[in-house]
Amino acid sequence: MLDAASFFDLTDLSFKDVFADTNYVWEGLKNLKAYMDGAVYGPFDHESLENGVPLTQPLIFHEGRLQDAVDCTITYGDATKGKLLVERDGKELTGASVIMAGVVITGNRIQLGRGVLIESGALIKEPAIIGDQSEVRQGAYLRGYCLVGKRCVVGHTTEVKHSIFLNDAKAGHFAYLGDSILGGDANLGAGTKFANLRFLPGNIQVRTTNGLIDSGLRKFGAILGDRAQTGCNSVTNPGTMIGPDGILMPNTTATSGYHAGSTVIR
Repeated sequence: MLDAASFFDLTDLSFKDVFADTNYVWEGLKNLKAYMDGAVYGPFDHESLENGVPLTQPLIFHEGRLQDAVDCTITYGDATKGKLLVERDGKELTGASVIMAGVVITGNRIQLGRGVLIESGALIKEPAIIGDQSEVRQGAYLRGYCLVGKRCVVGHTTEVKHSIFLNDAKAGHFAYLGDSILGGDANLGAGTKFANLRFLPGNIQVRTTNGLIDSGLRKFGAILGDRAQTGCNSVTNPGTMIGPDGILMPNTTATSGYHAGSTVIR
């Protein structure tokens, strides 16, 4: 009931190994640092890319390397639908990703998929893995150990820290995710906050129908199963888990613990 397969369809997930040898779904968070530290990061450097300094010109990432974009024509369509297009001399650069001017990146353990768009004003700290056709929108803050799948959205002024987005997960506006997991096609309403630290000391205890389970985690935000949704300005207490197709209504605070799939939390 509380394993990863109960929350997510892992079939098409390129990083399913982060959940390998786990009994409880939150143990993917325990594995996250080791998984990302062991990932292969290709060269991610360019003369105009300085550690912690905003880019003064756009760059593209194509065929495994960062390149100048000044001679490119860029169509800023919806990246999640494959409509981000880059052309050079009238020829499409298939799968090119775009990093707009004004982006700040610290470190070089950055892995970008194909067709990724990183908008001006985003700040990304290493390590970060961002999958194909995902968008990191203006003002987003990725604080390290962020594992983002395909066709995801890290939205405007959304802060993400030590968290996992499965394919098609979206946190489009003004959200905070710390030590959390969004399932496939999960969606956060604007202003959603996943609290991840109790006021009292000690590990977060997960409330279940069979009693409390020690998560082994001092910091643990929320886990949303596939297709789960939150309404605008909703909040989850530390250690909240919402099963597939669950709904957290707007302006509502979810109690910590397990909420079964398809539950509507009011």
